Amino acid sequence: MPNWNQVLQEIKRRQDIGAASASAAFDSVRKKYIKKLHRHTGRNIIAYYSGFLSKPPILGLEVSDEDKNAFMMAIHNMDRTKGLDLFLHTPGGSIAAAESLVDYLHRMFGNDVRAIVPQIAMSAGTMIACSCKSIVMGTHSNLGPIDPQISGVPAQGVLDEIERAYKEITSDPARMHIWQFVLGKYTPAYIGQCQQAVDWSKDFVRSELKKNMLSSDSDRDAKADAIVSALSNYSHNKAHNRHLHVDACKAIGLVVEDLESDKDLQDLVLTVHHCFMNALANTACIKIVQNQLGAAYIKQIAQGPLSQI
Repeated sequence: MPNWNQVLQEIKRRQDIGAASASAAFDSVRKKYIKKLHRHTGRNIIAYYSGFLSKPPILGLEVSDEDKNAFMMAIHNMDRTKGLDLFLHTPGGSIAAAESLVDYLHRMFGNDVRAIVPQIAMSAGTMIACSCKSIVMGTHSNLGPIDPQISGVPAQGVLDEIERAYKEITSDPARMHIWQFVLGKYTPAYIGQCQQAVDWSKDFVRSELKKNMLSSDSDRDAKADAIVSALSNYSHNKAHNRHLHVDACKAIGLVVEDLESDKDLQDLVLTVHHCFMNALANTACIKIVQNQLGAAYIKQIAQGPLSQI
């Protein structure tokens, strides 16, 4: 199967011979390889791609409630008995949107949803992956921590700072003089909001793990707790953008399928990935949701979503 550059050259050849406009050339090549992957797996495919790696930080790159419309379009006319392979390439986003999207997918496909992470699915993207029956990852794939961020500030970091201040002031009241400037920036409502966000994130992922990925495991409660603890451990992970590699994901208990174990699947998945990454890097697209039937929901810079069939 073609690599990144070969995919791009195929797209350019379609343009050079006048067979398609620039956007149509990118789309037709994506359709070609998604269909090839579908023929190999026999499963429905929805590829959910954000342009967060190639575009400047702008609104619209994150997981949001707007994505529900894209998934509704993608699922329309599918034979849902064939299950779903869900490509995830996202920096994350709203917990509420991820929770709602997961609920919708399970209503459509039951537990027969498999995540495929060709490169990166962070934060809320990791949460969505944890709701699936398994996660296909390559040696180059990464998930990320699920600790929530509030206005760019790690919620658990705030709670840890409050706890540290309490301990230091209790042991040495003179430290209040130092801590008062730090504590003064927090309001009681904000601290409560941080606690609620942390609890919500953990409860959501724990519940989804037990309902699907670990549903047949007799030790699912303990394993779900261990996975949630590892993914939400702010002091261990150090940063919200920490990249968790495939071995680490297996070690904490996630059910991971090695992409490299099936050479044909590996070639097809990576070619599809190259198709999407080329489109995001070389066009105005900032988000693409596309299925094996040829339906695509494309969002562009300074424009609204565009549906294509």
